[in-house]
Amino acid sequence: MYKRILVAIDGSETSERALHEGVALAKTNRARLRLVHVVDELTARSATPSTPADFWKAVRKAGALILESARARAAQDGIEAETKLLEIRTFGSLVRRVPNLIVEDARRWDADLIVIGTHGRRGLSKLLLGSVADGVVRTSGASVLLIRGADRKERRIR
Repeated sequence: MYKRILVAIDGSETSERALHEGVALAKTNRARLRLVHVVDELTARSATPSTPADFWKAVRKAGALILESARARAAQDGIEAETKLLEIRTFGSLVRRVPNLIVEDARRWDADLIVIGTHGRRGLSKLLLGSVADGVVRTSGASVLLIRGADRKERRIR
């Protein structure tokens, strides 16, 4: 029985599926629910050119909106969720990447389950893009539930 469930969300369809599963598990287990979103200066900076202050303000605002939307969806199912915006502000640092930050937060919060979506990348795309879910699985002391994206299921059925 899970008492503290952490769901990592990024605004993608796959993380929406992870949120849905995390909410259902929290409801079934009468567990506490924590929703986390990571804003990463390294990956976000390449996507949005602007002054550093404006850039970071926009990135944090977008992350806060993702969290608020997820919190509202959990509330629709009767689950009160706390939210946490995690930030990586060390441009180019390899030490504190996204999976490490999620695992650290889960450990500090004493989560007994991490729910995270996986895009099911393989081969070269996994090598080049990496996998947050894979990093969480490899480094977490808590149990990890991986949620596959819809497109992955459809490909397997065909």
